[in-house]
Amino acid sequence: MAREFQRGHKAKISDLTSGTDLYVGVQIAGSGLTFDISCFGLDANEQLSDDRYFIFFNQPKSPEESIQLLGAQAGDTESFRVTLDRIPANIHKLSFTATLDGAGQMSQVGPGYIRIVAGGEEVVKYAFTGSEFTTERAVMLGDFYLKDVWRFAAVGQGFDGGLDALLKNFGGEVAEEEAPAAPPQGAAPSFAPPAQASAPPAFGAPAALQAPQPAPAFGAPAAPAPAPQQQPMHAAPTISAPVVPPAPAPYGQPPQQPQFGQVPGQASPPAAPPYGQQPPAAPPFGQQPPGTQPGMPHGVPQGVPAGGAGLQAALQPYKEAATGQRWTSQNQQLIRVDLTMGGTPVLARQGSMVMYQGKVDFGYKGAGFAGRMVGNATGQEMQLMRCTGRGQVFLAEEGAHLHPIELQGDGICVSAESVLAFDESLQYEVRRIEGHGIPGGALFTMLFQGTGTIVVKTHGVPVVLPVTPTTFADCNAVVAWSSASQVIISSQVRLRRNAYPGHSGETVNLQFRGAPGNFIVVQPYEV
Repeated sequence: MAREFQRGHKAKISDLTSGTDLYVGVQIAGSGLTFDISCFGLDANEQLSDDRYFIFFNQPKSPEESIQLLGAQAGDTESFRVTLDRIPANIHKLSFTATLDGAGQMSQVGPGYIRIVAGGEEVVKYAFTGSEFTTERAVMLGDFYLKDVWRFAAVGQGFDGGLDALLKNFGGEVAEEEAPAAPPQGAAPSFAPPAQASAPPAFGAPAALQAPQPAPAFGAPAAPAPAPQQQPMHAAPTISAPVVPPAPAPYGQPPQQPQFGQVPGQASPPAAPPYGQQPPAAPPFGQQPPGTQPGMPHGVPQGVPAGGAGLQAALQPYKEAATGQRWTSQNQQLIRVDLTMGGTPVLARQGSMVMYQGKVDFGYKGAGFAGRMVGNATGQEMQLMRCTGRGQVFLAEEGAHLHPIELQGDGICVSAESVLAFDESLQYEVRRIEGHGIPGGALFTMLFQGTGTIVVKTHGVPVVLPVTPTTFADCNAVVAWSSASQVIISSQVRLRRNAYPGHSGETVNLQFRGAPGNFIVVQPYEV
């Protein structure tokens, strides 16, 4: 039986089906509207670094055919074949999108869906309607993304602008062609499954109510849909990988040759002088600098960005990062949560909101009398606000580094002081750390578990270490650890040691024990 997903729902592909040769169908329609349905193969930075993995009507398959465009069939407006075990290692996400070709808005679309079919049986389906959108001209429907294993997420995120804007969002560049590119000719892609000893459920498109025809070899149902209709001929934007500026040369060495993609004729920066020597003096007023040809224009301001001058070029590196995910890091100290995805409120530290967009309500989240008593007694009290509505909230606090951690039914121990925000779907409670040799005999921390995201803040860039029987850490520097780890307080207090000057000052440590796979997070700072 197919699972019905809502916006923001995620699951491991292995929990949905044991197959890796999958059919992805998209159904979207609207009166008088024409759609382009595409798949973007993105790298670890969620950028289209290789334009051969932009799969659309003019490029119907990837080089190794792990992603193929199949056309309209079985009631789907467009369909794809995705073979997960053949996708190259540099591709970390497949984003399936629909954009309007011509006038219109996504609010005009009727009921639609994106679904996954394995072995001819539908295993998951995410349905949407035009009421979920407003003036957007594109929508990111669903993602396959690699996080240890392949997973699927129902996105349903509207996007202003059309296909060109979507390409730029994923790091591609749009160049207009002189003539329209003709649609691909010839037969549809082969349906042969990848070579394997014993195939899990073979790839199969869903059955349609058509006259019986011979079933294809890959295991599709006995009644396949008719052949894909010919796509209308029209111009399509051509993309190219983003121009990457060359890395600076080591100190004291001349710059390297321009890298692939550098703008021809762009001057390289002058080499730095050898260590201990003064840089050349500026020429007297009114004279040409050394190496400047006569007649060159003067007055170009120094420090002009490589992408060009002007306000837009200066602000380009700081643009909002929109990835279609519920939680998105804008930089190391700022994170954005999209409340329209997932349908779950967010609990955040009071005063951590720096900006928001849309209709968002902020309310006080009380802990109750018992909660306040426990928080005061253990030092694990959290002053929280509840964020609800439809919009985006930007969170930060005192320039701390922020780290979103997605929990999939597991747990993590974090001090309340190190928590910035988390999904209200997570359960949390105060946990006691046993120990002897210090007043009170114990320390306390917060245990978070369930399904959702927690944002942890650190002072500086932390380090994650595996837990071994000989792992010790300063309790003032530890940020978090896996909930399955055994933690014991190890006191280093010695009367003789502290009776003389020059002792280390590290009197209380935490010793961690646990099976392989457990971890601790330590920051370069002591609270």
